Amino acid sequence: MIIVPLGIASATPTATRHLPSVALWREGDVHLFDCGENTQMRMLQAGLKRSKITNIFISHFDVDHYSGLMGLLSTLQLQRRDKPLTIVAPEGIQKFVEWNLEFSGTEISFDINYVEIKEDIEEQRVVDEDEYYVEARPLKHTKFCVGYRFQEKDKPGKVDAEKAEKLGITEDEQFKTLKAGEDVTLDDGTVIKSYDIVGHPRPGDSFAYITDTNYCPNAVKLAMNTNILYHEATFSSSLADKAAETGHSTAEDAARVANESQTKLLVISHFSARYTNPFVLLREAREKFFPAWLATELRPIFTDPAKEKGIVQQKVYLKEIDDSKSGSSKGKKSSDDKQKRFRKRKKFDKKKGSSRPRRSDSSKRSRKSDYDSRKKSGSDYNNRDKSDRNDGGSERKPKPITPRTPFDDFDRF
Repeated sequence: MIIVPLGIASATPTATRHLPSVALWREGDVHLFDCGENTQMRMLQAGLKRSKITNIFISHFDVDHYSGLMGLLSTLQLQRRDKPLTIVAPEGIQKFVEWNLEFSGTEISFDINYVEIKEDIEEQRVVDEDEYYVEARPLKHTKFCVGYRFQEKDKPGKVDAEKAEKLGITEDEQFKTLKAGEDVTLDDGTVIKSYDIVGHPRPGDSFAYITDTNYCPNAVKLAMNTNILYHEATFSSSLADKAAETGHSTAEDAARVANESQTKLLVISHFSARYTNPFVLLREAREKFFPAWLATELRPIFTDPAKEKGIVQQKVYLKEIDDSKSGSSKGKKSSDDKQKRFRKRKKFDKKKGSSRPRRSDSSKRSRKSDYDSRKKSGSDYNNRDKSDRNDGGSERKPKPITPRTPFDDFDRF
């Protein structure tokens, strides 16, 4: 199971943050959680195929969480998709999609299975497949909003091949039957018990997607014992009042859910545009829970790095460009900057003497009179205003430093 954040902004995109969306890759299939504007482009940039989308889960009908849905459906139609697609969302999603398709005159060539969630539910299993299921629970937002839990079903235990061979198990069908938990009867009437050959079932991986909510018990239930909890952290605790008013969580709220649910990894996302440096939110979350990560767009998070690393590889890298640095990177001055700030020294020729032109006596006298006038007026030449010095004074404002964290060099936990 691989988690790929596609958009980590809340409500308002920025130059490097896109509207909310998360992709979950599993066994070649892609499951989308929310579908903000530009989701399909971010999938391409992340190295994910849109044709592999199996399910789309919409948390609620704030525009930033579903504004990319119709564009994605149109692209799937242009790609001549023929396999069914499941869309899970609060009640009203079918009416919205069908109206837009009719309005634009788009006839899709594939079936859409709609699963609509009613507001009065306590819990609903919205998808149930042989190897996994998805559970939805209502959250606490200003409008009806649900969180999701993607849960792999327990995997069969390992088969003791040597013991099975000694007991007479040789055929593939017999092994499959035993792994399914059923006993096998041999030709001579001997009954081979499944628990004698197969070890204990292995728990499947799990992922919880919780966004746009105040702290609530359902968030903890969805995240209970998960491998990865992906939780919104729109505000810092200094804006807890605003978070409560708008139905959002602080980074501290996300950490509280992580602690109570005993998740293995907390990933915070859905950052307000006011936080140009989201490490402020990460520091707050880590004070209450560890390990905690910042969601980074297009950077995959693996549950089993040994097997999954390299499967999903991003195609592009985005970074903000500060024109004031004139192309400098990571605080290092570019060669153009150095040429502007420093003049090349002229070579000294012993025959001609110094290459620097001598000052005339008149210029010396003018500089001395200027110094004397300053002295008489009581001003201190050495402590004069910084604006009179070269390049605005010798003292410079400190450059902002973005702190690094342990996960900057690693993409797994």
